[in-house]
Amino acid sequence: MSGWLIKGARVLGGEPTDLLLSDGSVTEMGPGLDTAGAQVLDASGLVALPGLVDLHTHLREPGREDAETVLTGTRAAALGGYTAVHAMANTDPVADVAGVVEQVWRLGQEAGLCDVHPVGAVTVGLAGEQLAELGAMADSAARVRVFSDDGKCVDDAVMMRRALEYVKAFDGVIAQHAQEPRLTVGAQMNESQWSATLGLQGWPSVAEEAVIARDVLLAAHVGGRLHICHVSTRGSVEIIRAAKARGVDVTAEVTPHHLLLTEELAATYDPVYKVNPPLRSTEDVQALREGLADGTIDAVATDHAPHALEDKETEWAAAAPGMLGLETALSVVQLAMVDTGLLDWAGVADRVSVRPARIGRLPAQGRELAVGAPGNLVLVDPAATWTVDPSQLASRSRNTPYAGLSLPGRVIATFLHGRPTVLDGKLA
Repeated sequence: MSGWLIKGARVLGGEPTDLLLSDGSVTEMGPGLDTAGAQVLDASGLVALPGLVDLHTHLREPGREDAETVLTGTRAAALGGYTAVHAMANTDPVADVAGVVEQVWRLGQEAGLCDVHPVGAVTVGLAGEQLAELGAMADSAARVRVFSDDGKCVDDAVMMRRALEYVKAFDGVIAQHAQEPRLTVGAQMNESQWSATLGLQGWPSVAEEAVIARDVLLAAHVGGRLHICHVSTRGSVEIIRAAKARGVDVTAEVTPHHLLLTEELAATYDPVYKVNPPLRSTEDVQALREGLADGTIDAVATDHAPHALEDKETEWAAAAPGMLGLETALSVVQLAMVDTGLLDWAGVADRVSVRPARIGRLPAQGRELAVGAPGNLVLVDPAATWTVDPSQLASRSRNTPYAGLSLPGRVIATFLHGRPTVLDGKLA
């Protein structure tokens, strides 16, 4: 016998049991397993979840290694409990050809801390004018199945229809950044009384909702798979709920920060709170939590968006939008969803691991912890608290909105393919 024996873990928050990891998978489960020949980890009081899967991560490499690299980003991912991340395509050069997605995939393999699945661009250069090499990226070593122009909306209806039709051939999905550009020219924050009071150009909810409504109709028309990135409004949840009731093949994600933070934070004029889409109202936050709880929203995705100091610490209007998310995501989900009684730990596993893996078509990730499942898991101490210190984060950037905040839950260990990447809260 060899490998790791995890003793007394509460799988999905249930009764304590033991798990034996060997040869990259879970080979035994049950109380009182034999420890002979295995390294033992005492997991008493810890909750075991399948390794987390992020559908929406910006690793910035190639092109903006001053903000993040595949290595630093996957360090942050492992410390946050993630065993797989989807690296978004808005790099420089854009990931719109097989060569770039294979480069990102190989960098992830070399880092060895987290499985990196590149997202391919929908259009060449994210310009919205010509379809990218979708088939070539799907056939590459990176095996791309998720395509997105995230950071920009595929606002041309003909282009969106063609993309939805094209990816059907290899069971791909188009992940839409829902933002009608003509309704958000110069927009700086959520359109509300707060934007009027603060003198910041408003970003109306309808700019998101109109694109989602159009795209669910297109997906239904062509029978394609549609995924909605970073849903942020109550109206968006209602549109997606109605589309699912009609049988449209649509899925959706919400970010941790949209589950917790609200538009009032813009009153500080601190650009750490500037994000795309913007922080919304308290009513929107409640609707997002309810949508995640009832399954209308399928997944929590971090939209981890690191930025170099000079791009973020400037006046609000000039600052780049985006927040760090990988290392804090599970704690924020516990605070917003578990501690409020909206989800139990089995529900967290479903929304942060199982469903994201299914959407991304990752057969070796995000499965329920059972004998024969991949040895990808995270152990979290739900009773622990920790204070977010930007200087201690693994990311190359520091733009976290949670600086100085005490958060519940601490990732104690992360296992990737049966071997530890994190032990005792530190990189192994």
